[in-house]
Amino acid sequence: MEIITEEQVENRKYWIDNLSRLSGNFGTDVERIEKELRQEIQVYGIVSLLGHLRLCGVIPECYGSDTSEEKLYSKYTDAVIHEAYTAMGFTSVVLTERADVADVECVTDDYSFVADAKAFRLSRTAKNQKDFKVEAMDNWKHGKPYAMVVCPVYQLPSWISQIYQQAAARSVCIATYTHLAVLVRYAQESTQSDALGLVREVFRTVEAMHPSKNANSYWQAVNRTLLDFDDIIGKIWKEEKLASNESILISREEALTFLAAERARIMRLSRAEAIREVLEGRKVDSKIQTVESITQNEILNLE
Repeated sequence: MEIITEEQVENRKYWIDNLSRLSGNFGTDVERIEKELRQEIQVYGIVSLLGHLRLCGVIPECYGSDTSEEKLYSKYTDAVIHEAYTAMGFTSVVLTERADVADVECVTDDYSFVADAKAFRLSRTAKNQKDFKVEAMDNWKHGKPYAMVVCPVYQLPSWISQIYQQAAARSVCIATYTHLAVLVRYAQESTQSDALGLVREVFRTVEAMHPSKNANSYWQAVNRTLLDFDDIIGKIWKEEKLASNESILISREEALTFLAAERARIMRLSRAEAIREVLEGRKVDSKIQTVESITQNEILNLE
């Protein structure tokens, strides 16, 4: 049984292209993406949102590192989890004002939290605890009791990691896009009120944990909290586990197709073209201009 539909895969391709259409004004591009995503979900419903949740955890290999496309992709994933929280019944907003705050804020009548979405390239090998922002999220609560970091499941440490110890010690829930997909579906098949209650139970579970680096202990506690909350979650859970496995295959094919084409393109470059591309990639000319612009300032003349 295939869970991820062909339409969702094609929509993923559309959004990869869509996010590369830059206006030159980052703020305008962010607003455009958030508006278009919201409109798409309003038209096509929860199936559209689930497609984004299942596939958005991977940064496309076709985006250059530290480029405007990559930065806009990060904002896109924030918009995706914002829409997920909204579908669960939270009042949610994407924050864009400052760099020292979380990217998403959620409130209910009973509790509130901040959240952040993480995405990684499949080709990236070295990840450390700072990549997951657990300690930063604790500092960005600003009075709220909880925080949540949403990550692609297959990029999280599966054995021992300090991030799990930090999560329990700081009441920061590490969740995956798969968990959000389960919660979104549960809100639809049960009630939003039940979904809000379940999210709070997950936060309480993390808060009550004894801090440990053991991934198995962390995920057993979180997953069991979801599965024990309501019998109907079991079926949703099984389907989203399948979707998670499918998403890895889809993302791998996407990345390998691009990288194979890129290797072939590079092999066809002339010597002059190859040299120019290396210089541009290393930003040598830009670095030269920066170095040449450095002059003595007047600090030492202030006697």
